[in-house]
Amino acid sequence: MSNTSRTDWSRIDAMTDDDIDTSDIPPLSDEFFAKAKLRLPSSSLKKVTIRVDAETLAWFQLQGEAAEQRMAAALRIYAEAHKYTTDTSRESA
Repeated sequence: MSNTSRTDWSRIDAMTDDDIDTSDIPPLSDEFFAKAKLRLPSSSLKKVTIRVDAETLAWFQLQGEAAEQRMAAALRIYAEAHKYTTDTSRESA
C-alpha cells in the first residue's frame, strides 16, 4: 500500500453524475436482485484489539466516519467469501 495514487481527485470531486460515462455498465437484472443478500451488522459484536498498519487504518479513516464498522464489514465479507475454502481445508487436516 505504499504506492501513491496518481488519481486527480479534485477533477473527480468536481464531476457531476451526468459527467460519468456508465454506458459500459449493464443494467441490474431481476436475476441479480434474486441472488442479492442483505447484510446487516451483527448484534453480537465482540470488542477486540488488533494491530493494523498505519496505511491501512488511514485508508479506512479516509472513507468517512465509522472506520471501525467499515473494517468489521470488510472482514465479514472476506470471511464469508472464504468460508467454504476454509471449511474444506479443515476437513482434510
